[in-house]
Amino acid sequence: MFSIIITLSAFLYYRIMIDTAPVAIIAIHNNNGFSSVLVRNFPYSDKKRIKWWLDHKQYLKENYGIPQSDTQGSFTVIFWDFGDGYKETDGYDSLCFRDVVLPKNCIDKNALLSVKNGKNSGLEFWVDSGIYRITQDGYYKMRKYQ
Repeated sequence: MFSIIITLSAFLYYRIMIDTAPVAIIAIHNNNGFSSVLVRNFPYSDKKRIKWWLDHKQYLKENYGIPQSDTQGSFTVIFWDFGDGYKETDGYDSLCFRDVVLPKNCIDKNALLSVKNGKNSGLEFWVDSGIYRITQDGYYKMRKYQ
């Protein structure tokens, strides 16, 4: 019984630490209207990730100049898990950045959140479970990937 309590306590402590750790923005790479934001300690759940964006979008605009909209107001910002940091390409499934000095200019592809704003689609949040849109009345509407 004591070991179960210790295990549960350790798990709860770990979850609290993850949920309260501030998001660390490591780097931002811009390429043709797309912004890649490399982060650590990003929120765990889809809704917390979306809330983080909504709470920090003005900060990101003022301090990092993102999102960078095109002439029609469209933009894409993708938050990537920085994981183990920059590494050499594996030649297969890495995301590499031209503005980082070779040979370590790639990361593993692990997108945490994509925020897209399109002329016809409006603001969308792409996550593992599907695509969320915020309706006029402030509710999230999710559609599964097809």
